[in-house]
Amino acid sequence: MSTTPTTPSAGNSLYGGVTNRRVTVRDLAAAKERGERWPMLTAYDALTSRVFDEAGIPVLLVGDSAANVVYGYETTLPVTVDELIPLTAAVTRSTKRAMVVADLPFASYQASPQQALETASRFMKEGRAQAVKLEGGRAVAPQVELLVSAGVPVMAHLGLTPQSVNTLGGYRVQGRGDEAAENLLKDAKELERAGAFAVVLECVPADLARRVTEQLAVPTVGIGAGPGTDAQVLVWQDMAGLSPKVAKFVKTYANLHETLRDAASAFAGEVVSGAFPEERHSYSA
Repeated sequence: MSTTPTTPSAGNSLYGGVTNRRVTVRDLAAAKERGERWPMLTAYDALTSRVFDEAGIPVLLVGDSAANVVYGYETTLPVTVDELIPLTAAVTRSTKRAMVVADLPFASYQASPQQALETASRFMKEGRAQAVKLEGGRAVAPQVELLVSAGVPVMAHLGLTPQSVNTLGGYRVQGRGDEAAENLLKDAKELERAGAFAVVLECVPADLARRVTEQLAVPTVGIGAGPGTDAQVLVWQDMAGLSPKVAKFVKTYANLHETLRDAASAFAGEVVSGAFPEERHSYSA
């Protein structure tokens, strides 16, 4: 298996490649074999999802981070299945190429594999997602196994798992120290054995993330895990400079906060002054 990144031709690449169908788990596996890195972004609504799809982003995650950036909760814990399914449906309706992955929220899958299947089924049937993501290590391997056997592709999530923030003692880097690193590697291998098609590594030391990536046959997706993973994901509002506060691992590629604030101020000023609407913005009898 190749681990050296290449620049693939447009015909078979995930970014800028085939556009006449959805990206599948087989495409992600093939990218791993080619050593091709790929981007993933979160998405929660129709308009931005369409933009990301047009930009060629191959995987969109309807993350439980919607709890923070859509619903205004302080953590991801309060968001519910009923709150996330409409967002998932909006993303799938407005995209044609990207694989849409739906996050299973806290307390919707941990109780049992059967609970996980019932929740995932709703996201697949009502939200039309092509895959689901869940957090946790070996403890959720039975959930992954049942979902995959039932035909639900599963993306796993290790390292800093925000749904476990209270037991982790806050938002802290995970996998530091030999024992913690070995446990994370064992978790990753067990999730791969259970059938996960990819593993997200969040807030993990870069050398450990690279080691996990080299030892797994399935792709790894990094977020605060250094450059050695097969893919990278960011919350789109963080990436685009809309969030008021971001983590160390975030790089911003625009300043939408300033752009939207200036646009709103300009609109308000023209309304107050009477400059808007002009005749060209009005209808005649």
